[in-house]
Amino acid sequence: MFQNFDAPSRAHPITERLVALRAQLGRTGLQGFVVPHADEYQGEYIPASAERLAWLTGFTGSAGAAIVLTDEAAVFVDGRYTLQVRDQVDVADFTPEDLIGHPPHQWLKAKLSADDRIGYDPRLLTLAEVRRFEAVCQAAGAEFVALSENPIDAIWADRPLPPLSQVMQQPDDLAGETSVEKIRRMQAVLAEKGVDAAILAQSDSIAWIFNIRGADVPHNPVVLSYALLRRDERPTLYVDGRKLSNVLRDALSERADIKEERDFLVDLTKLGADGRRVLVDPQTTPALFARTLTDAKGTLVEGGDPVVLPKARKNAVELEGTRRAHRRDGAAMTRFLAWLDANGDQGTETEISVARKLEQFRAEAGVADDMPLLEISFDTISGAGPDGAIVHYRVNESTDRKLETGTLYLVDSGAQYRDGTTDITRTIAIGQPTSEMRDRFTRVLKGHIALATARFPKGTTGAQLDTLARHALWQAGLDFDHGTGHGVGVFLSVHEGPVRISKAGHLPPESGMILSNEPGYYKTGAYGIRIENLIVVTPPAPIEGGDREMLGFETITLAPIDRNLIEVALLTPTEKGWMDAYHARVRETLAPSLDGAALRFLIDATQPLEA
Repeated sequence: MFQNFDAPSRAHPITERLVALRAQLGRTGLQGFVVPHADEYQGEYIPASAERLAWLTGFTGSAGAAIVLTDEAAVFVDGRYTLQVRDQVDVADFTPEDLIGHPPHQWLKAKLSADDRIGYDPRLLTLAEVRRFEAVCQAAGAEFVALSENPIDAIWADRPLPPLSQVMQQPDDLAGETSVEKIRRMQAVLAEKGVDAAILAQSDSIAWIFNIRGADVPHNPVVLSYALLRRDERPTLYVDGRKLSNVLRDALSERADIKEERDFLVDLTKLGADGRRVLVDPQTTPALFARTLTDAKGTLVEGGDPVVLPKARKNAVELEGTRRAHRRDGAAMTRFLAWLDANGDQGTETEISVARKLEQFRAEAGVADDMPLLEISFDTISGAGPDGAIVHYRVNESTDRKLETGTLYLVDSGAQYRDGTTDITRTIAIGQPTSEMRDRFTRVLKGHIALATARFPKGTTGAQLDTLARHALWQAGLDFDHGTGHGVGVFLSVHEGPVRISKAGHLPPESGMILSNEPGYYKTGAYGIRIENLIVVTPPAPIEGGDREMLGFETITLAPIDRNLIEVALLTPTEKGWMDAYHARVRETLAPSLDGAALRFLIDATQPLEA
């Protein structure tokens, strides 16, 4: 299994660790310390060696932070973890706070006194984050102090070793472009921006430009490393040499200099001393890197990571690989749905057993075409009944709920294959759904179809498109509190920037980008509904009778949508036509890969709505 279901536990000497940290701070003259859930690479997923927040507080969620002061401490989590944090953290040690509504720098502002010294690890906070803390400290006459050593590391006696997964080459016939070609393109971008170099601090950007992949963190096939992209010289990849085979080192050396990570700051200092102009993304670059450059008299040019947009615009080879991955994954998902149809209402299956079964079907899917499942793309969200209403629910042994007749089951899952990354959500009626469930599901479906069929001019933002997915819910006084869509990589991060379809999505989707389409509805304590497919932005094309070319979407996820939950009377003829056409395509595409009960299920599940 790529996922474990261990129950959260307080079986850690948290109080003792907190006392030890305060003693360590006292020895260095500090009145506080900031502990983010972050590593030196600022990725969504971090290795065990960087789980300082979990070690100190007991909280194991994927986002959060803590601040420890001399006489009080707080742990900050978002709405996904309101219940989990109280299960895992002793509130006598850490007061739970709202990460979004009352973020750490605002909480600290009310606690500061003049001359306080609050420490932080400049490898773990980005330049933008440090500026927020510095502003509140300066206003109070306090100091935000960059530390050369993390005080937690000094007291974490059994800290795991950093990961050493072997780096692998992503073949050009899957990448669609050689690394040399990508480097040249990016060097042209640097020339346009008038900079001499750019820091690449995001692991997926580095993986993309060098056509490499790894397994240093869960679920995302990246290599923890840094890179310097130079306008007029070879780039440099800074990576632990133990991760490289001799063959791969030789191949990479043909297009880049290879150095150890410890050389990165040395080379930044040299760039600064030479008066170079260096592009830095303040939102993703550790503050230490920016300060190293400026201390050496280099010129910091703030801007976005230059790789992010080119990476998001998938080429034809990447798109075809992703389509293959989705056909493979769709067959696995359909086998799973057929199995669930036969077994889900027996009263014996649980959220964990069902999630394990789905992973089993995926593991079997790639054997025939030699594209095995290499990882899941995130921890499967397997929510029965009221657990489905928890948007980012992660089942464990203590919360594992049985699937019961008369309820809804929501499963949000994905896979990492060598040729593509998948992410799909289906909501399934276990037994007979209520009329309210059918109404809500159909309104979510209407929003899904509205986005899938949208035609829109170049420059339309994700926020503008987001309203399409909510309209049918809004008309009934309903809504959902997450974004409608995020970017997805190709055998890379399942959550990829910079474009998103959400109320805060201010960038426009561009041709070739892969996004999710996942409106939902959640009734607390009762059920959750989400329908998610991945979609590709199609090139501008004319519309008959129109005077302007329009972008659109191609749906690439292929799996049945539960017809038992559709209130057909709520759909327009156009919406019914889309649903029937989608199911016909699912049936035609997947049938050759299925047989027996799975094929019979597919044929039945994809019949026309009014057949």
